[in-house]
Amino acid sequence: MPSPRDIRLVSAAVGAAVLLGVPSAVGQSLYDRQDRVNEKIAGLQDAINEAKHKEGVLSSEIAAASAEIDSLEGDIAVLGDRIAVLESELAAHRARLEELRNLFAEQTEDLNHLKRQYRLAQRQLEERLIGLYQEGDDAGAFGVLLRVQSLGELLDQLEYFDDVGRQDRAISLEIRRLRNEMHVARERTRETKAKVAEATAVLADKTAETIAARDALVARQEELAAARAQQESLLAGVREERHEAQEDVGALEAASATLAAQIKEAEAAAAAEAAAEAAAAEEAAEQAAAQEAQEAQEAQEAAEQSAGGQQSSSGGGSAPTTTSAPSSGFTWPASGVVTSGFGYRWGRLHAGLDISAPYGTGVVAAASGTVIYAGVMGGYGNIVVISHGNGISTAYAHLSAIHVGGGSVSQGQGIGAVGCTGSCTGNHLHFEVRVNGSPVDPMGYL
Repeated sequence: MPSPRDIRLVSAAVGAAVLLGVPSAVGQSLYDRQDRVNEKIAGLQDAINEAKHKEGVLSSEIAAASAEIDSLEGDIAVLGDRIAVLESELAAHRARLEELRNLFAEQTEDLNHLKRQYRLAQRQLEERLIGLYQEGDDAGAFGVLLRVQSLGELLDQLEYFDDVGRQDRAISLEIRRLRNEMHVARERTRETKAKVAEATAVLADKTAETIAARDALVARQEELAAARAQQESLLAGVREERHEAQEDVGALEAASATLAAQIKEAEAAAAAEAAAEAAAAEEAAEQAAAQEAQEAQEAQEAAEQSAGGQQSSSGGGSAPTTTSAPSSGFTWPASGVVTSGFGYRWGRLHAGLDISAPYGTGVVAAASGTVIYAGVMGGYGNIVVISHGNGISTAYAHLSAIHVGGGSVSQGQGIGAVGCTGSCTGNHLHFEVRVNGSPVDPMGYL
């Protein structure tokens, strides 16, 4: 038959198994799920914030491109009007230059004709004089003089020859004068044509430069329009992605709320079960104690009877002690400097306090309670979760070592050591306080 001590040990072992097994298994599954959901929510929040930033940048770039396109439109219009004026002037200059070229060609032809006429007149004059004075007697002046019959006839012949000579000389002189005048006019036309050609060339270059400037502005405008169209397409895609992410965040937040409710329910069920098991263990202990007292009394009566009726009594014991959290609140879980507080940062919720401390610094329970999880949990790394009743629980993450495996802990009891496990950047303790599964600011409890 088992002794009363054996019965008490078995009862305590059963109660510890209940406290360590059921809540830990349930808590581990729910906390893992909520941790994954929270990580997804944080990632989506980052994506939404990044999308909003991209939207702002793209909107600014689109506005700047539109303003520059409008400005270029005005500049292009101004250059277009200037080009129209320059092309009109250039057409007039080219027409004037063509007229001068035709005039110069005509003057050149007339000058050449006058040169030929002048040479012909000179030759005729020379031939006439030679014929009068140097050819034979029948054709020469002396022959004429010998054929005259009277002085009057001689005078008439001499006057005739003189008139012919004067007329030939006058014709020659007139042709030479016309030739010289035509030469002067032709030179003037040449000079005018050269000036007009130079001005036409300058105007053509200016027109070409203005057209090139306009074409460059048009090309720049087309590039900006294409870039703006691409940015508008990107903006539409970013907005669509943001809307999808926001919808996903809504769904995940609903899932997180469901998980928080499940955690609350699991903690309540675990607490109720633990209380029932504790009551059963206490009842078993009381029964064992009563049985032990009865056996002791029977043994005493037997001893008294064997001693001839002498009675003796003795007793002793110590009252049980309990440990409870002070009414002022929780104690600090570790000695160190708070490097990051509770709240949103970069679009995601930082659900606790980061307390920087050297590696291996002791971590204690902020209040008495029951360990519902002790192990590895996603980005938390090594973590201990303690339920304090009334829906309040605390979490101690990134631990380098865990000193408890379950069961009850008292306020200030060592539960682990500071480290950098999971997702972290340097040795520190991540400390959370949750009410009904939802994170709250720990500073309201410390």
